[in-house]
Order: sequence, then structure tokens, then C-alpha cells
Amino acid sequence: MINKIKDIVISLSVLLVGYNSVSASQVQSRPNVLFIIADDLSYPYASAYGNKMISTPGFDYVANKGALFKNAFVTSPGCSPSRASILTGLYPWELKEAGTHASSFPKEFKVYPDILKETGYHTGYTGKGWGPGDWTVSDRITNPAGPEYNQLKLEPPHSGISNIDYTANFKDFLDKRKEGQPFCFWLGTLEPHRPFENMSWTKENLNLSNAVVPGFLPDNEIVRGDLLDFAVEVQWFDSHIMKCINELKNRGLFDNTIVIVTADNGMAFPKAKANCYDAGIHVPLAICWGNNIKPQQVIDELVSLVDVAPTLMDVIGINSKIKYSGTSLLPLLKGVKHHPQKMVFAGRERHSFSRFENKGYPMRCIRTENYLLIHNYEPERWPAGDPTEIKNGKLAKAHQAYYDIDDAPSKEYLLENYKDPAVEKYFKSATSKRPEFELFDIRNDEDCMTNLASEKRYTKILYEMKKMLNNKLQETKDIRIGAYAEVWETYPRLEGKSRVFPKP
Repeated sequence: MINKIKDIVISLSVLLVGYNSVSASQVQSRPNVLFIIADDLSYPYASAYGNKMISTPGFDYVANKGALFKNAFVTSPGCSPSRASILTGLYPWELKEAGTHASSFPKEFKVYPDILKETGYHTGYTGKGWGPGDWTVSDRITNPAGPEYNQLKLEPPHSGISNIDYTANFKDFLDKRKEGQPFCFWLGTLEPHRPFENMSWTKENLNLSNAVVPGFLPDNEIVRGDLLDFAVEVQWFDSHIMKCINELKNRGLFDNTIVIVTADNGMAFPKAKANCYDAGIHVPLAICWGNNIKPQQVIDELVSLVDVAPTLMDVIGINSKIKYSGTSLLPLLKGVKHHPQKMVFAGRERHSFSRFENKGYPMRCIRTENYLLIHNYEPERWPAGDPTEIKNGKLAKAHQAYYDIDDAPSKEYLLENYKDPAVEKYFKSATSKRPEFELFDIRNDEDCMTNLASEKRYTKILYEMKKMLNNKLQETKDIRIGAYAEVWETYPRLEGKSRVFPKP
């Protein structure tokens, strides 16, 4: 009798939200979900990609047990919009306030943790869920990533690392689930988000000679040390992956859990995070799911994290009435090597409070196998933020702002040495005003240092890329290309520091 009542309750709840009805036994047999997301981590900073600077045995284990994606991209180079896109399966420009940084998350947009909860799943998150921003003003009951599990703490090994014990909170979450109940857990570390503990790499016995310096940064000891401090935090993030997997194994849950490991946007270095260059939107991705997908796969097809929500609906077997902009990755995971998506899209609006009147720097981009096109909609604005600010009623020193770049030794080095001919190109590439269109040949310029948009031999490619980008933005009803683009500037900023800048 009790089981019949459970079946009725579950079926009613499913019908009310518009999904296929399922029995209690079917709910219990559905796969669990463990979604693990780093905060500010670019591709290829994982040892599974052959990167010698970082050791990531947890990420590598997931990749070895399932699939390693070499061309995974986020939909935005900033935390809030990227995470909102992952949770909804929609592009940031489809999400109103949730499509910009540190605003709200309108309740009209259904997130996959809520869908799974309504179909019988135990849901929760630890660390950083959706954010920064204020989800409470949208009348949401919990963070869009689920109920919070952040009570259990630890003594962090370095000052830049959070004291949240992600693994312990995951165990607490599992302890609170009902017997046989499937679960969906979001493990969002606050690493490797800045600040890092300066010189923490020396305590971990890392070597400056092993630092892998990308071509958009100068190669010197300061930058190398900054990258190794970054590596320390990446390895802390990674350590929790294996701990959580071992916990699943101890409870007999690993084989029926789809584990997804990725990041929300690129690393917090100049010309990476908050930019639509590859270093800002190209992220690591590994997925495993017991014996349900073939192990040791290496997938080269372009995929987007807007695909996460529809993938989970497909894996779990929920036919949602929501029209997703993403595409299920399950066929790829099952060995179908002809993914219909031959291109990916991303964009950004406001990031931090970095310009006069809190204006953003709107971008949209399209990335194919060979090329990246970026449309900068307000090229008269400064891409990394205004160069100087007003402090105590006075104009501060020039080139000391650029707040869309996180404070860091690498940033300080550029600002202090921008007149040095050996540094100038890196400084300008990160901070100078940009033309309306930027086109890069990724095959020969993965660091996006040479804009080809004005070269005649690329006229046809530029035209085709523009057309494909505009078609996508029209299809997804992006107001940035409509008559009310200024709406983006009206969305409130509900978290973060305010600043004063001189009028342009």
C-alpha cells in the first residue's frame, strides 16, 4: 500500500510539471548525477591533456573510465552566466538577468536540479553553486544548484583555498538521502578562483621550469610563479574528485552515477577569464558513467556546456517539455562520432564594475574547428575596464584599473612594465580597445594574438562566420541584436564592489 501511494505521488508530481510519469521503482533505478565544477579553469590545464605543469589524477581517472573531451566550451567567460546556462540548457542571452554577472535568476527558467527533484531525486550542492548574484530576489527557495551543504569545514593548506570541506559535505548529503533514492549533487569548488596564496607553489615543491606559459602572457619568473600558484589550487580541486569517487565506490553507487568534471570559464589571468578568446571559454571536460559508456574515449568534436542539461534529461530518461538550446551528448558518449553541432557559441555582457555607469563590454562569438570570430558590440569601450578610476574625488593614476582582469601578480607585471617593448604586445592585447570584429585562425594561433578580420584573403571566411553567428543569435532571440539592446544595461547588479570612473 505504501509503495502504491509513493507511485501515485511521484506520478502526480511528474504530470504537474510536464514530464513523463514514472514509478517509484523506476525512480530508484535511474542514474545518479555528480557534477563537479572548478571555478576559473582553462583547457588544457589537466594532466590528461598532457600538461606537465599540473597533476590531476582525479580528472584523469574520470577521463580514463569514460570520455575525455578536447573541445569543450562554455557559453560565457564569466561565472554567473556560464553557470546559469549549464543549469538551464539555454544560452545566457536567453536568460534575462541571469545572462549577466551578479544579478538575479528569474524563476521562469527551469533548472535541471529542480526537474530532478520533482521526479524523486535527492538534490544539493556544496561550495559554489550558481553565483555570484542574488537568487532570493527571484522568489527561489534554494540556490538554482540545489539545497546548500556547506556546514562542514576544514583547515585549508593555503590562504587562497576555501575552508569548505567539499568531500565531507558530499558524504553528509549522501547520508541524508532516503534508501534507494537517486541523487543529483553539484560539487562546485571555489578553486582555482583568485586570490591565490603567493608562492604557495614553493610549499608544494613545484618547479618553475615546469610552468606552461600560454602565448598571450610574457614568460618570466613572476608569471611562472603565478601559474604555479594557480596549479596548486587546481590540484586541490582535483583532490576532491577522487575522494568523492571513492565514497561512491564504498557505498556501491559509482557504477550507476554519471560523473561530469569541468569548469565554468577560463583561468583568471589577463586575456583569459572575461574574454571570448579560447583561454576564456575553452575548458576541460571529462565524463564517466560506469559501464554505460565506453572507457578511454577521446572526443574531438566541439561541444558546449549548454549541452549539460539536455544530456542529463536524456541519460535519465526524462522527456521534458522545455525547449533546450543545447544538444544531448549521450550519442557521442555512446560512440556516435558525428555530433550535429559543428560550431559553438558564447558571449558576455557586464562582468565586474569596471566602467563608467557600470556599463558592460558586450561580446558574442562563434567558434568552429578552425576559426574563432568575436563581435565586440561597443568597440569604443575598454574591453578590460576603464584604465583609471576616481578615488577620494581625484583621478587616480592611469592604467591601474582594468577591473575585468582579476588582481594578480601577472596583471601587476603588465601594468608596471607596459612601456617595455618586450611586454607591450601582451599589455595591449589584454587591455587596449578592440575593433568591432576579431577573427582568429585557431590552427595557427590558439593564443588569439593576430586578428585577421581586415585581411582580404579572409573576407569570405569572415562573411560566413558573421552569417552563422547572426543566424544563431536570431534563432535564440538575442536582444543584443534587436531594437532593445540597452536592456542589458538595466539589469541590476546585486553583488560586488561599486566604483567611480570618469565620464568618457
